[in-house]
Amino acid sequence: MAIYKNSIDEEKTNAVLCAVDNGILDIDDSLDELERLADTAGAVCVARLIQPREKPDIRTYIGSGKVKELGEFINAREDSEDIISLVIFDDELSPSQIKNLEDELNCRVIDRTMLILDIFAKRATTAEGKLQVEIACLRYTAPRLIGKGTQLSRLAGGIGTRGPGESKLETDRRHLKRRIAALEEKIKELERSRDVKRARRIKSGIKTVAIVGYTNAGKSTLMNKLTDAGILAEDKLFATLDPTTRNLRLPNGSELLLTDTVGFVSRLPHHLVKAFKSTLEEVKHSNAIIELVDASEKEETRRMKIDVTEKLLIELGAADKSVIQVYNKCDIETDADFIPRDAVRISSKTGKGIDALLERLVGITQQK
Repeated sequence: MAIYKNSIDEEKTNAVLCAVDNGILDIDDSLDELERLADTAGAVCVARLIQPREKPDIRTYIGSGKVKELGEFINAREDSEDIISLVIFDDELSPSQIKNLEDELNCRVIDRTMLILDIFAKRATTAEGKLQVEIACLRYTAPRLIGKGTQLSRLAGGIGTRGPGESKLETDRRHLKRRIAALEEKIKELERSRDVKRARRIKSGIKTVAIVGYTNAGKSTLMNKLTDAGILAEDKLFATLDPTTRNLRLPNGSELLLTDTVGFVSRLPHHLVKAFKSTLEEVKHSNAIIELVDASEKEETRRMKIDVTEKLLIELGAADKSVIQVYNKCDIETDADFIPRDAVRISSKTGKGIDALLERLVGITQQK
């Protein structure tokens, strides 16, 4: 299949997106999301390469023919202002695949997981958020040191270099393990502090509600609308990483605590889920959940995102929580027939439907 070109933004890193189409995913939707992730990270997609294959090539993921085609496309731009310096794959690559691709393309190659980790590293602002991102990055890096012993030893490859390489490799492995252990201990200290605060809230009897949903569904905008929280809300994936909790006074005079959480995404790296589990536990310990859905998207995409959100709630141990499903962005023209009857329809931007949501939240405060 041919390489599809897009417009170019000269101020950003030019990148090509690559994927294998095995018929399991909607490849166009998946690459659309990857392009949004790339944009969030500061790269612009100048082309897409899709290779129909039953399964990825073990050596280069897309196969030697496609690698050659991609290499020719990249080389053709070397003398222009539109140089391509990055290739992003819509899947997790093995260390050997990355090395083989970089050797043949003479270009930096990253995978979907590396891209998401980069975004999280860029977006984390609190001390805890930075700790969590570093742990996730180190967990991803650790197994990928395998086979890089001679590189890490700074010696030329070949006979006689294996010993020093392996020694350096083991040193790096031990260093990573020690660093991860130290970071996890710091996270545990923060967890203990959060547990104390949570115990005080439970003792006070005040109810807590967590806002969850796919990234860019409008969680931060809704939080700002309800509580004037002042959270950064922009049209970017993972605009908010650090959880924010604010007091919300309801129409009947009662109060509850509302928590904005990190957005979910399909194939969210396990390293990130594990690293952010301490902050995501606010969802597990909440009395109820607002599951926010972007009503403006096409049905197939919307259903996929709801499925991702609900699977992650199960993984977090929050599947038994009372859930208010809220369809956001209803100010944009949508097909109202697909919205369940018991769901709340709102627009965080205009305020439409907010009163109905507040009434549902009043019901949460009245539960025993």
